[in-house]
Amino acid sequence: MKWFPDRRGLAVGLTAAGYGAGAALTVIPIRYVIDSSGYEAAFLWFGLVQGGAVFLLAWLLRAPDPGEIPASLAPKVQQSAKSYSPAQVLATPVFWLMYVMFVMVSASGLMAAAQIAPIASDFGVANTVLLLGGTTLTVALIVDNVANGTARPLFGWISDNIGREYTMAIAFGLGGIAYWLLGSLGTSPWGFVVFAALIFLTWGEIFSLFPSTCTDTFGPKFATVNLSLLYTAKGASAFLTPVANLIRDATGSWQMVFLMTTLMNFVVVALALFVLRPMRRKAMERT
Repeated sequence: MKWFPDRRGLAVGLTAAGYGAGAALTVIPIRYVIDSSGYEAAFLWFGLVQGGAVFLLAWLLRAPDPGEIPASLAPKVQQSAKSYSPAQVLATPVFWLMYVMFVMVSASGLMAAAQIAPIASDFGVANTVLLLGGTTLTVALIVDNVANGTARPLFGWISDNIGREYTMAIAFGLGGIAYWLLGSLGTSPWGFVVFAALIFLTWGEIFSLFPSTCTDTFGPKFATVNLSLLYTAKGASAFLTPVANLIRDATGSWQMVFLMTTLMNFVVVALALFVLRPMRRKAMERT
C-alpha cells in the first residue's frame, strides 16, 4: 500500500491472493501426508518448508525510501491528507465502525470455512466422486481457495475505481445471496461446489478492502500498525465461529446458520453505504 498509493486495493489484493490461492496448491498434498503419515508429520514438514520460505523472502521486503514511489496518477478514491498515529486511530469512531464490520463479515466467512466439511457431510455430498476421481469435498476445497485468492485482487481493483464502500456493498451483498443459495441448493454436488465457491469469492476480499480503506482513511505513515490493529478483528471473529455448531445442534440443520450469515452480510452492506461512507468523507474533509 505504501508503494502504490493510487492502486492500494489492487496492490494489497495481489499480495493477499497468495494466502488464498496458495492454499489451493497444498490441499491435496497435505491431505495425502495426513492420510499416509499422520497430522504430526504434516505439521512438521509443511511448517518447516513454509517457515523457511517466509524467513528467507522476508529479507527482500522493504518500505519505499522518500521520493522513491513511482510517479502515478491521482487516486480515484478519497485519501486522507493526514497520517494518524495508532493512538489517534483508536480514538476515532470510524475505526471502530470498520472493526465491527470486519468482525461481522469475517465471522460469517469463518463459519462457512470452518464448517465446510461437516456441511458437505450433512448434505450427503462430501464423498460423491465428482471430477477426475476427486470427491465433492476435495473439489470444493480446491475451487474455494482459488476463488478466495482471486477475490482479493479482483475486488481490490474494483474498489480503486469505484470506491471502497460501493465495492463492499457489491461484494457483501453477493455474499449474503451466496450463503442463502448454499443453504437452499447446496444438496447437489455441483451446487455445493459452485455456491461454496461464491461464498469464498465474496468473503476473501475483506483482506484487500479493509486494509486499503484503513490506509486511505488514516494515512500511510503508520499504515502497518494501524492495519494490524484493525486485523485483530479477524481473531475476534474466530470466537464467533463455534456459534454455528451450537445453532446447528439446537435446530438440527444448517438453515438458521445460513440465514444468520446472510443477514450479517446485508447489515454490513447497509453500514458501508449509509454509515461508513458519510463518516469517512466528513473525517477526511476536516483534514
